[in-house]
Amino acid sequence: MDDRQIIELFFNRRDDAVKHLFEKYFPYCFKIAWNILFNKEDSDECVNDTGLKTWDSIPPNNPDSLRAYVGRITRNLALSRVEGAMAQKRGGGQLALCLDELSECVSGKDNIGDIADKMALKECLNRFLAALKEDERVFFVQRYWYMMSVSDIARQSGCTESKVKMSLKRRRDDLRQMLAGEGIEV
Repeated sequence: MDDRQIIELFFNRRDDAVKHLFEKYFPYCFKIAWNILFNKEDSDECVNDTGLKTWDSIPPNNPDSLRAYVGRITRNLALSRVEGAMAQKRGGGQLALCLDELSECVSGKDNIGDIADKMALKECLNRFLAALKEDERVFFVQRYWYMMSVSDIARQSGCTESKVKMSLKRRRDDLRQMLAGEGIEV
């Protein structure tokens, strides 16, 4: 079943909408949750919560990309789940490592949401990603959106870990420079 048909099931409030959603996207959503939580039960629960949140939000939302939509819901749910744990103790897992790496680019803020002009940041990030070569963009998104480990990225891409690390370091430097040039506080 394609995405438009699944979305139509949600709009028609059909009980099998979530079933079809999970048939197509459960592994994808589980991987996103797993990369953040590293716990099967918590990851399963996040994916189940993704089904409920999708049910509650379609309609009125009508996403252009169902995959991206449910991926974002899953990611946000998983990040919310670890937010409390990270407040109690710092470190551990890819989330902390990714956030530490990106803190070089957007430092001095506990939360990117504190930056006054979110739209300028979003547009800047979109331009930044669009300007990257495909492999650089894939590495960057896998690391900082999907929270994949460097070793997983290297294995999946057929590159060495050292190449992935160097690419990520250079892209973070480029991002820091671009944000500074746009007048976004770094």
